[in-house]
Amino acid sequence: MQISSLLSQKQDDHQHHNHQDDHCDGCGHDHEHTEIRLNQILIGLLFVINSFIIHYFFENGKVVGDVNAMIGAALLGYPIVWTAIKDLRKGRLSTNELVALAVLASFASGEYQESGLVAFFMLLGEIIETRTAEGARASIESLVKLTPTKARRINGSKEDEVEVKDLKVGDVIRIRPGDNIAADGVIMMGEGSINQANITGESLPVDKSTGDDVFAGTQNLNGVLEVKVSRADADTTLGRVHDLILAAEKTKLPIMRIVDQYMGFYTPLVLLVGALVWAFTQDLSRVITVFIIACPCAFILATPTAMVAALSSAARLGILIKNVADIELSAKINAFIFDKTGTLTTGKLAVSRLAPQDGIKPAELLHLAASAEKYSNHPTAKALAQLANEAGLDLTEPQDFKETAGKGITAKVGEETLIVGRANWLKDNGLTDDFMQNVDLSEAEGYSLLYVARNGSFIGWIGLQDQTRPEAQEALSELLGADIRRIAMVSGDREPVAARVAREIGCEEVVAECLPQNKVEYVHKMKAKGYRVAVVGDGVNDAPALAAGDLGVAMGAAGSEVAIHSATIALMNNDLRRLPFLIKLSRQTRSVINQNFMFGVVFVIGGFVLASMAYINPIIAAMLHVIGSLLVVFNSFRLVRQGEELEPFLADEKEVAPESQSEAPKPSAQPA
Repeated sequence: MQISSLLSQKQDDHQHHNHQDDHCDGCGHDHEHTEIRLNQILIGLLFVINSFIIHYFFENGKVVGDVNAMIGAALLGYPIVWTAIKDLRKGRLSTNELVALAVLASFASGEYQESGLVAFFMLLGEIIETRTAEGARASIESLVKLTPTKARRINGSKEDEVEVKDLKVGDVIRIRPGDNIAADGVIMMGEGSINQANITGESLPVDKSTGDDVFAGTQNLNGVLEVKVSRADADTTLGRVHDLILAAEKTKLPIMRIVDQYMGFYTPLVLLVGALVWAFTQDLSRVITVFIIACPCAFILATPTAMVAALSSAARLGILIKNVADIELSAKINAFIFDKTGTLTTGKLAVSRLAPQDGIKPAELLHLAASAEKYSNHPTAKALAQLANEAGLDLTEPQDFKETAGKGITAKVGEETLIVGRANWLKDNGLTDDFMQNVDLSEAEGYSLLYVARNGSFIGWIGLQDQTRPEAQEALSELLGADIRRIAMVSGDREPVAARVAREIGCEEVVAECLPQNKVEYVHKMKAKGYRVAVVGDGVNDAPALAAGDLGVAMGAAGSEVAIHSATIALMNNDLRRLPFLIKLSRQTRSVINQNFMFGVVFVIGGFVLASMAYINPIIAAMLHVIGSLLVVFNSFRLVRQGEELEPFLADEKEVAPESQSEAPKPSAQPA
């Protein structure tokens, strides 16, 4: 009657259709699970109820009623007794034997109705626990069901329907509106809105087009896509996430290992208590009640139910926890170390300032510069194109486009000749104006400056930077509010750049110009001062620092195998607000586990006292057993609803470029 791990068995294993190996490898204890057939339980219960009816309505029907009760008790008690026998044959002693002894003792004393009802309520408790396990596993198995079984593979001019398992890297598949995507890949043609909530935790769809990555199991809401497969079957991001969640469930918290260690002594202790009760009272009913109330299902369910609920809540928001011990560890974290680029910043250039000369509107400056740079693959050109698209500007096709690496471009836009690039590039092309005198941004602080000239005359400059994530300041503030004592940012970038980012996000401690080994040394120094340190990075170039921390958190892990495997916890998107939620969830999980354990201990001890004093009988004890298990399950599953108030971060809206020299609208954070 024990379930200490709720996900580690397949549903068929719980019902034991396959009897070749009845040992539950995933459970925390060595024992047999009771084989339950619902029709057998119902028939047995009908016989027991019928016996009560016969005894109540027919004065001379005692024998017939007893026979009915005996048959019902036999049907209901058989699975319990047979499970205990299999335990004993394998040399194992568990609480299954306590329940079997209670049922047999009632049966042998002629209390058939009592024996039948006790067996029924104990089997009911097992059904509730098993259904809890199956429901928890089903919520994770549903991830796999999101991946379709068929795919439309393009073969020349034909479209063939094939099994998803037959897809290979390099195949091109067609995704129609409403289809779930069959494999990870890159969009070769088309554009559409993709619902990728099951991967990143974002409930809002993400617009994707040619060149963007898509993930198996996500849904194409509109548009027809042709996708080149990069990962298929179990190698997809969804497949790896599914496997890692199931692997996490098989890990154990330290308290679970302690429970496992001492459970072997529990059953002999209960037998001793039963013997003492018999010695002092000579009342078999009290001994039976002690055996029933001693089944510590509420105690055993305390940790795994809370763990399942926490894993489910975290997975819903795109937080991949690979070892449940990290939930407990997260509750003890009191220091965070952040990488800068790609973690606290977007890692992509974005326009931060449009500074046109007098007589030139910001939108005109942006239109000319973005049109001239249209054929460039430089990050600055992409940033200009992105802002122009968000501002609703139609770019003009450039003519005579020429690009000099590291300097800039020249092109004709309409009838006008444009020069866009660094200051020296404009000077090399004959500009003699002192066009840098009004520039109030410094490249030393991480700004990239583009200067624009039209027909030989300077018309303005554009500032770009790797911008901080809009939610970074809020996330760091929430961490400080959650009693995180120390927050630091380490970066390989220059001191002025790191200092600027630190000011924008409100981080007081910053270390710049760090090599990877310097970051590791900094982590070790902080740990040496007694801090429990979480290191947050992009999971690729920060792998040594992530491994050095007590807890490593990789950002934006969707689609990145390195990121998923380099950290103990992976965020499938780039929303930093998941971090304070993780701390909050871990602390609430620890609190719920403590509540469950306290309830389980009080339940068993109180039950011993009530049973030994004959305040409860075996039937009441069996009912309390079911109620206790339900209370623990319901208390744990309060955690599932944690984070519902956390809206998915997807800042897509931008304002049109300002009409005067001012801060350009900040770019949206790109979802992972």
